[in-house]
Amino acid sequence: MSNIVCFGEILWDVFPTHKKIGGAPLNVALRLRSFGNEVTIISSVGNDKDGSELIKFIKEKGILYKEVQVSDTYKTGCVKVALDNNGSATYDIEFPCAWDYIELHKSSVDIVKNSDAFIYGSLICRNDMSKSTLQELLKFARFKVFDINLRVPHYNMTQLEELMNDADFIKFNDEELIEICEHLNYKYEDIEDAIRFIAKTTRTNNICVTLGGDGALLFKDDNIFKSLGYKVTVKDTVGAGDSFLATLINKLLSNIHPQESLEYACAIGALVASKDGANPNIKTVEVKSLMG
Repeated sequence: MSNIVCFGEILWDVFPTHKKIGGAPLNVALRLRSFGNEVTIISSVGNDKDGSELIKFIKEKGILYKEVQVSDTYKTGCVKVALDNNGSATYDIEFPCAWDYIELHKSSVDIVKNSDAFIYGSLICRNDMSKSTLQELLKFARFKVFDINLRVPHYNMTQLEELMNDADFIKFNDEELIEICEHLNYKYEDIEDAIRFIAKTTRTNNICVTLGGDGALLFKDDNIFKSLGYKVTVKDTVGAGDSFLATLINKLLSNIHPQESLEYACAIGALVASKDGANPNIKTVEVKSLMG
């Protein structure tokens, strides 16, 4: 079991007919907790009903919630989610909201110092206060996992370069990797070439790229591992990448072989995409059945 901290947005995903609890850092935290890890979430919610329900939910799931701040000024975050005919999601992310204003607390610093991994994304840097808090916490993290989530218009490339340079592990999807390579004026031959370029440029020894239904690639210690993924009928893709990342980090921190770690993470990600919502329950028997 590892001690892991997730930093960033916690919110409500609002679909046309219902709403569900989400936010990439919380989705990652929930999946990590399901594997028995001790997980702390650092974020902020509003002093409102949505915020109270979020904190209650986090507490019930066994995630350490004392670092979730409550704002009297800003309300709990919401995201309008639209799904196309293939279950792929697009997002309209409300701004500003409570998680844009996460303050730096000494208690958070102490928790990050004692963690095995510190996981954060790019979206949290859209506002200066949360960005500043993240930058300070990164100074104390042992193993920094950067989950790139490019949500227009909530990012800029200069910021992304800084965050990549700080990271010990970077996770992209293939479209994000291509966009960043093009920004850096690198003409890559293929995805593997692009991965090695990013690894060299950012001096990062751990990089993962998801390929949607076609699996994923993991660059670790100068080796590239590949998984072709697992075919499922997609219901919605919300949270699939988050569960993939959580599973991969959980396995790697447990010293499981990178290929085995990658295969298991792809299976979990596929199963999440085959179900409703970002955080469905996944049974071990389902994973074994899918992996054959």
